[in-house]
Amino acid sequence: MAAVNASAHRRRAAASYDESDVRVRPGKGSRPRTKTRPSHDDAADAMVVSVDRGRWGCVIDGDPHRRVVAMRARELGRTPVVVGDRVGVVGDLTGRKDSLARIVRVAERSTVLRRTADDTDPYERIVVANADQLLIVTALADPPPRTGFVERALAAAYVGGLAPILCLTKSDLADPAEFTAAFADLDLPVVMAGRDDDLTEVTAMLAGKITALVGHSGVGKSTLVNRLVPEADRATGEVSGVGKGRHTSTQSVALPLGRTEEHSPAGRVAGEATGYDWVVDTPGIRSFGLAHVEPDDIVDAFADLRDTIDECPRGCTHLGPPADPECALDALTGHSRRRAMAVRRLLIAVTSGTPAPDDPESPAAPPAG
Repeated sequence: MAAVNASAHRRRAAASYDESDVRVRPGKGSRPRTKTRPSHDDAADAMVVSVDRGRWGCVIDGDPHRRVVAMRARELGRTPVVVGDRVGVVGDLTGRKDSLARIVRVAERSTVLRRTADDTDPYERIVVANADQLLIVTALADPPPRTGFVERALAAAYVGGLAPILCLTKSDLADPAEFTAAFADLDLPVVMAGRDDDLTEVTAMLAGKITALVGHSGVGKSTLVNRLVPEADRATGEVSGVGKGRHTSTQSVALPLGRTEEHSPAGRVAGEATGYDWVVDTPGIRSFGLAHVEPDDIVDAFADLRDTIDECPRGCTHLGPPADPECALDALTGHSRRRAMAVRRLLIAVTSGTPAPDDPESPAAPPAG
């Protein structure tokens, strides 16, 4: 009898269970994830000065003495972060060895220098962001100058919002007059930066600016950077026996030139905050693809031509007859016409399948006699 009563008690106890008595162990990934993300209001402003294998060198408030190493925060995903970007960083900002900060946001870019691998590649590569100027470094000899490369760099600068400057090196080997004549009507500033040339004019143009340097391997970019920033100690090399330079700079890097005293540190955005002048040395570029550039983008860079092309028929490429017999640029006169024709030559060089800059058939100025 006692055994029957015990069995009935167990049955009654089991029947009294409900779902609240059952404990289910959660499976992997079942933890609810909040969509609320921190605002990072306390993030410090910084400028990216180097990129190397998933680590970004940043200077806090644009001060080269406050450098930190950072990683890209997970919430940014695959957002590209390039040299010159203005970013917000959190975490360990001491800059001590093995410390690591996080980049949590990327500010909108004011200018962007882009290129593609060739004129058919849809993938755009950002060379540098937020630069004020583009210093197109070209040697007058050894290797010989390539007008095709300069024209393409000019187009990329105009479209990206950078002010171009033509910088000629190795001026002791050739006369620059014939080469620079091709760009005279574009009002392109030209400076000399040969080994024996005084760099006063160059440094004056770089004052208070972020300036990117582009050029072929072997034209003397790194040599110029070492003269401007002696402590940079950028690697240099000799030109090969076939007239082409060897790659010595393999990563883009921003280097401080010095402080511009008239620029106050207060109230300015990162990269401009401390009044430091910056130069961005880039790896040697063998080809400058412009698949992302449209003809109107180039003409829009010239204020005196911008309104004129509004009179062009739809689909006009501004190349003139026979392709565009009704192009409004043909109606201009005087200096405006000369500038328009210079821009048209630039458009033809960019859009007509001009040989790549390293192609031996690419146009080059003949050596001085």
